[in-house]
Amino acid sequence: MSNRAIIFLKCIVFPLCLLPLARLMWFAVHQDLGADPVSVITHVTGNWTMYFLLASLAITPVRRLHPKLAWLIRFRRMIGLYAFFYATLHLSTYVFLFSGLDVPGAFANLQAHDWAGFRAQWTQPWATMKDDFFRRRFIQVGLFAWFLLLLLAITSPAWVMRRMGGKSWQRLHRLVYVAAIAGIVHFWWLVKTGVMSPMKDTLVLAVLLLARVVWLVMKKRRAAQPLQQPS
Repeated sequence: MSNRAIIFLKCIVFPLCLLPLARLMWFAVHQDLGADPVSVITHVTGNWTMYFLLASLAITPVRRLHPKLAWLIRFRRMIGLYAFFYATLHLSTYVFLFSGLDVPGAFANLQAHDWAGFRAQWTQPWATMKDDFFRRRFIQVGLFAWFLLLLLAITSPAWVMRRMGGKSWQRLHRLVYVAAIAGIVHFWWLVKTGVMSPMKDTLVLAVLLLARVVWLVMKKRRAAQPLQQPS
Protein backbone atom coordinates (compact mmCIF):
# COMPACT_ATOMS: atom_id res chain seq x y z
CA MET A 1 0.00 0.00 0.00
CA SER A 2 1.30 3.45 -0.93
CA ASN A 3 2.29 6.08 1.63
CA ARG A 4 -0.53 8.32 0.37
CA ALA A 5 -3.08 5.58 1.05
CA ILE A 6 -1.61 4.97 4.52
CA ILE A 7 -1.85 8.68 5.38
CA PHE A 8 -5.44 8.77 4.11
CA LEU A 9 -6.38 5.75 6.22
CA LYS A 10 -4.70 7.24 9.28
CA CYS A 11 -6.75 10.42 8.84
CA ILE A 12 -9.86 8.21 9.02
CA VAL A 13 -8.74 5.86 11.80
CA PHE A 14 -7.49 8.63 14.12
CA PRO A 15 -10.87 10.35 14.64
CA LEU A 16 -12.68 7.01 14.68
CA CYS A 17 -10.64 6.06 17.73
CA LEU A 18 -12.03 9.13 19.49
CA LEU A 19 -15.65 8.07 18.97
CA PRO A 20 -15.91 6.19 22.31
CA LEU A 21 -14.81 9.34 24.13
CA ALA A 22 -17.11 11.54 22.04
CA ARG A 23 -20.06 9.25 22.77
CA LEU A 24 -19.24 9.27 26.48
CA MET A 25 -19.03 13.07 26.53
CA TRP A 26 -22.34 13.33 24.63
CA PHE A 27 -24.14 11.26 27.25
CA ALA A 28 -22.39 13.15 30.06
CA VAL A 29 -23.46 16.54 28.68
CA HIS A 30 -27.04 15.32 28.31
CA GLN A 31 -26.92 13.72 31.78
CA ASP A 32 -27.75 10.32 30.35
CA LEU A 33 -25.13 8.18 32.08
CA GLY A 34 -27.56 6.53 34.45
CA ALA A 35 -27.76 6.52 38.22
CA ASP A 36 -23.99 6.05 38.68
CA PRO A 37 -22.17 8.15 36.05
CA VAL A 38 -18.73 7.64 37.59
CA SER A 39 -19.10 3.87 37.39
CA VAL A 40 -20.19 4.11 33.74
CA ILE A 41 -17.22 6.32 32.83
CA THR A 42 -14.86 3.99 34.69
CA HIS A 43 -16.11 0.89 32.89
CA VAL A 44 -16.27 2.47 29.43
CA THR A 45 -12.73 3.86 29.59
CA GLY A 46 -11.43 0.58 31.04
CA ASN A 47 -13.13 -1.51 28.37
CA TRP A 48 -11.79 0.61 25.53
CA THR A 49 -8.31 0.48 27.02
CA MET A 50 -8.40 -3.29 26.66
CA TYR A 51 -9.98 -3.14 23.19
CA PHE A 52 -7.22 -0.88 21.85
CA LEU A 53 -4.50 -2.81 23.65
CA LEU A 54 -5.69 -6.13 22.22
CA ALA A 55 -6.08 -4.54 18.78
CA SER A 56 -2.47 -3.33 18.87
CA LEU A 57 -1.30 -6.82 19.85
CA ALA A 58 -3.38 -8.38 17.06
CA ILE A 59 -1.73 -6.33 14.30
CA THR A 60 1.52 -8.32 14.22
CA PRO A 61 -0.02 -11.83 13.93
CA VAL A 62 -2.60 -10.62 11.40
CA ARG A 63 0.01 -9.00 9.14
CA ARG A 64 2.00 -12.24 9.17
CA LEU A 65 -0.89 -14.03 7.49
CA HIS A 66 -0.05 -12.50 4.13
CA PRO A 67 2.69 -10.18 2.79
CA LYS A 68 0.05 -7.77 1.46
CA LEU A 69 -1.04 -7.07 5.04
CA ALA A 70 2.38 -5.72 6.03
CA TRP A 71 1.01 -2.15 5.92
CA LEU A 72 -0.96 -2.82 9.12
CA ILE A 73 2.23 -2.38 11.14
CA ARG A 74 2.04 1.36 10.34
CA PHE A 75 -1.04 1.57 12.60
CA ARG A 76 0.31 -0.30 15.62
CA ARG A 77 1.86 2.74 17.29
CA MET A 78 -1.32 4.80 16.88
CA ILE A 79 -3.53 2.07 18.31
CA GLY A 80 -1.11 1.48 21.17
CA LEU A 81 -1.05 5.17 22.07
CA TYR A 82 -4.82 5.20 22.10
CA ALA A 83 -4.72 2.30 24.56
CA PHE A 84 -2.53 4.46 26.81
CA PHE A 85 -4.85 7.44 26.27
CA TYR A 86 -7.94 5.56 27.41
CA ALA A 87 -5.97 3.95 30.26
CA THR A 88 -5.07 7.46 31.43
CA LEU A 89 -8.72 8.51 31.25
CA HIS A 90 -9.58 5.37 33.23
CA LEU A 91 -7.04 6.26 35.92
CA SER A 92 -8.09 9.93 35.90
CA THR A 93 -11.69 8.90 36.51
CA TYR A 94 -10.61 7.26 39.74
CA VAL A 95 -8.32 10.12 40.80
CA PHE A 96 -10.62 13.04 39.97
CA LEU A 97 -14.10 11.57 40.30
CA PHE A 98 -14.24 8.35 42.30
CA SER A 99 -11.80 9.41 45.03
CA GLY A 100 -13.91 12.41 46.02
CA LEU A 101 -11.43 15.05 44.91
CA ASP A 102 -13.35 18.34 44.72
CA VAL A 103 -11.67 19.84 41.65
CA PRO A 104 -14.00 22.91 41.34
CA GLY A 105 -13.64 23.59 45.06
CA ALA A 106 -9.86 23.30 44.90
CA PHE A 107 -9.64 25.75 42.00
CA ALA A 108 -12.10 28.12 43.74
CA ASN A 109 -9.78 28.19 46.75
CA LEU A 110 -6.84 28.73 44.43
CA GLN A 111 -8.50 31.71 42.76
CA ALA A 112 -9.40 33.14 46.17
CA HIS A 113 -5.78 32.69 47.30
CA ASP A 114 -7.03 30.46 50.09
CA TRP A 115 -3.90 28.33 50.19
CA ALA A 116 -4.89 26.43 53.32
CA GLY A 117 -8.25 25.52 51.81
CA PHE A 118 -6.63 24.54 48.52
CA ARG A 119 -4.14 22.32 50.31
CA ALA A 120 -6.89 20.67 52.34
CA GLN A 121 -9.03 20.08 49.24
CA TRP A 122 -6.11 18.67 47.28
CA THR A 123 -4.45 16.48 49.92
CA GLN A 124 -7.47 14.93 51.63
CA PRO A 125 -8.41 12.46 48.82
CA TRP A 126 -4.80 11.30 48.45
CA ALA A 127 -4.94 9.69 51.87
CA THR A 128 -8.00 7.74 50.74
CA MET A 129 -6.30 6.72 47.49
CA LYS A 130 -3.20 5.61 49.41
CA ASP A 131 -5.36 3.47 51.65
CA ASP A 132 -7.18 2.04 48.62
CA PHE A 133 -3.87 1.18 46.97
CA PHE A 134 -2.66 -0.90 49.91
CA ARG A 135 -6.02 -2.57 50.52
CA ARG A 136 -7.24 -3.29 46.99
CA ARG A 137 -5.08 -5.53 44.85
CA PHE A 138 -6.97 -4.71 41.63
CA ILE A 139 -5.79 -1.10 42.02
CA GLN A 140 -2.20 -2.26 42.49
CA VAL A 141 -2.11 -4.39 39.35
CA GLY A 142 -4.06 -1.77 37.37
CA LEU A 143 -1.58 0.95 38.31
CA PHE A 144 1.27 -1.40 37.40
CA ALA A 145 -0.27 -1.90 33.94
CA TRP A 146 -0.66 1.86 33.49
CA PHE A 147 2.99 2.53 34.37
CA LEU A 148 4.06 -0.05 31.78
CA LEU A 149 1.90 1.64 29.15
CA LEU A 150 3.36 5.00 30.17
CA LEU A 151 6.87 3.64 29.67
CA LEU A 152 5.94 2.25 26.25
CA ALA A 153 4.25 5.50 25.22
CA ILE A 154 7.31 7.57 26.21
CA THR A 155 9.62 5.30 24.22
CA SER A 156 7.32 4.91 21.20
CA PRO A 157 8.75 7.68 18.94
CA ALA A 158 11.10 6.58 16.16
CA TRP A 159 13.96 8.76 17.42
CA VAL A 160 13.84 6.98 20.79
CA MET A 161 14.07 3.63 19.02
CA ARG A 162 17.11 4.86 17.09
CA ARG A 163 18.78 6.04 20.28
CA MET A 164 18.04 2.80 22.13
CA GLY A 165 18.85 0.49 19.25
CA GLY A 166 16.37 -1.80 17.56
CA LYS A 167 16.97 -4.91 19.69
CA SER A 168 16.86 -3.08 23.03
CA TRP A 169 13.73 -1.23 21.93
CA GLN A 170 12.03 -4.47 20.89
CA ARG A 171 12.88 -6.15 24.19
CA LEU A 172 11.42 -3.22 26.09
CA HIS A 173 8.25 -3.13 24.03
CA ARG A 174 7.56 -6.79 24.65
CA LEU A 175 6.38 -5.50 28.03
CA VAL A 176 3.13 -4.70 26.23
CA TYR A 177 2.21 -8.36 26.75
CA VAL A 178 2.86 -7.98 30.48
CA ALA A 179 0.69 -4.84 30.50
CA ALA A 180 -2.11 -6.71 28.73
CA ILE A 181 -1.94 -9.61 31.19
CA ALA A 182 -1.94 -7.16 34.10
CA GLY A 183 -4.96 -5.41 32.57
CA ILE A 184 -6.85 -8.70 32.36
CA VAL A 185 -5.96 -9.54 35.98
CA HIS A 186 -7.11 -6.06 37.00
CA PHE A 187 -10.44 -6.71 35.26
CA TRP A 188 -10.95 -10.10 36.95
CA TRP A 189 -10.08 -8.79 40.40
CA LEU A 190 -12.35 -5.77 39.90
CA VAL A 191 -15.59 -7.63 39.12
CA LYS A 192 -17.56 -9.63 41.64
CA THR A 193 -17.14 -13.37 41.97
CA GLY A 194 -19.13 -15.19 39.30
CA VAL A 195 -19.20 -12.26 36.86
CA MET A 196 -17.74 -13.45 33.55
CA SER A 197 -17.42 -10.10 31.76
CA PRO A 198 -13.59 -10.33 31.46
CA MET A 199 -13.75 -13.74 29.79
CA LYS A 200 -13.98 -12.48 26.20
CA ASP A 201 -10.91 -10.26 26.63
CA THR A 202 -9.09 -13.12 28.35
CA LEU A 203 -9.77 -15.49 25.46
CA VAL A 204 -8.64 -12.96 22.87
CA LEU A 205 -5.40 -12.35 24.75
CA ALA A 206 -4.85 -16.11 25.14
CA VAL A 207 -5.21 -16.57 21.38
CA LEU A 208 -2.76 -13.72 20.69
CA LEU A 209 -0.21 -15.14 23.13
CA LEU A 210 -0.61 -18.60 21.61
CA ALA A 211 -0.10 -17.14 18.13
CA ARG A 212 3.15 -15.55 19.29
CA VAL A 213 4.37 -18.84 20.78
CA VAL A 214 3.53 -20.74 17.59
CA TRP A 215 5.34 -18.13 15.49
CA LEU A 216 8.47 -18.34 17.65
CA VAL A 217 8.48 -22.14 17.44
CA MET A 218 8.09 -22.04 13.65
CA LYS A 219 10.84 -19.42 13.40
CA LYS A 220 13.25 -21.56 15.41
CA ARG A 221 12.47 -24.61 13.30
CA ARG A 222 13.11 -22.72 10.07
CA ALA A 223 16.40 -21.41 11.47
CA ALA A 224 17.47 -24.92 12.48
CA GLN A 225 16.61 -26.61 9.16
CA PRO A 226 19.85 -25.73 7.32
CA LEU A 227 21.86 -27.17 10.21
CA GLN A 228 20.03 -30.48 9.97
CA GLN A 229 20.63 -30.91 6.24
CA PRO A 230 23.47 -33.28 5.26
CA SER A 231 26.64 -31.59 3.95
